[in-house]
Amino acid sequence: MKLLLMAVGKTSQPLMRQAIDLYLERLRHYLPVEIEIIADVKKTSSLSPEKQKELEGEQILRRIEPGDRLILLDENGREMTSREFAGFMEKQMAAGGKRLVYVVGGPYGFSQGVYNRADSKLSLSRMTFNHEMVRLFFVEQLYRSQTILRGEPYHHD
Repeated sequence: MKLLLMAVGKTSQPLMRQAIDLYLERLRHYLPVEIEIIADVKKTSSLSPEKQKELEGEQILRRIEPGDRLILLDENGREMTSREFAGFMEKQMAAGGKRLVYVVGGPYGFSQGVYNRADSKLSLSRMTFNHEMVRLFFVEQLYRSQTILRGEPYHHD
């Protein structure tokens, strides 16, 4: 199964991009993975948060294909330990489907249409992080999940 991380808005900080790329490269030793950036909605000052979520949601849903398993990184999603997440990943990969798609949304979250299409929601923490940090934390956890599943020494309890 192919893994796709979709994110609204580009990663602007060079150090953050380097760290994300490092973990993506490590993760590629275990499974095919891509990151797809969805362009920020322009002229947001004239848009309500709901309209911005709707426009971002349209871009997200256009990229989702039949058979994709869609998982949203959402503050109201399920929280897990790293080991629980590894088990979750194992189940998602075993469930089949074309791609496993994780989405980091924009600053206001997701449109109702995206929530309706989602198969699951995950939360990294009850704390608030900027979207660039979420990407880094999440790709590291994806990598960690694969090392846990293979019994490698990266993860320590």
